Amino acid sequence: MTEWIAFIVTKYNYWAYISLMMIGLFAMIAKKNLIKKIIGMGIFQTAIILFFISIGAKKGATLPILYHGHAHGDAAVRAAAYINPLPHVLMLTAIVVSVATLGVALSLAVKIFQRYDTLEEDQINLTKYPFRRNVPENKEE
Repeated sequence: MTEWIAFIVTKYNYWAYISLMMIGLFAMIAKKNLIKKIIGMGIFQTAIILFFISIGAKKGATLPILYHGHAHGDAAVRAAAYINPLPHVLMLTAIVVSVATLGVALSLAVKIFQRYDTLEEDQINLTKYPFRRNVPENKEE
C-alpha cells in the first residue's frame, strides 16, 4: 500500500496534468455557453502542452550545444548527457496553433452572437429562423 502512495506522490506533476485535462474536457462537454467551451478548450490544450514539456525534461542533463572544435580534438559525444530538444520545439508550434485556434474560435463566437443574439447552445438550437441585428430591412414600395 505504501508503494502505491509513494508512486502517486512522486508523479504529482502527471496528476496535475490529468486534472487540468479533465477540467478542460468537462468544460467542453458539459457547459452550454460557447465562451466557456472555448476556455475549456484552452485549458485542455495547455495541459497537453505542459505534459509534453515535462516529458522532455531530464535530470542532470544539459542543453545539446556542442563545443567541440579543433582545440578539443576528436571526442565522442555522449547523447545521454543531453536533453532532447524535439518535444520543446514541437510544443512551441503547438502554442502557436493553440493561440490561432483560440482566436478563430472567439471570432466565430462573436459572429454567432451577432447573428443569434446569444451564446447559449440551447437557445441557438431552438432558433429555427434566426433574426439579424443591425441589418436594415428591405422596404420595397
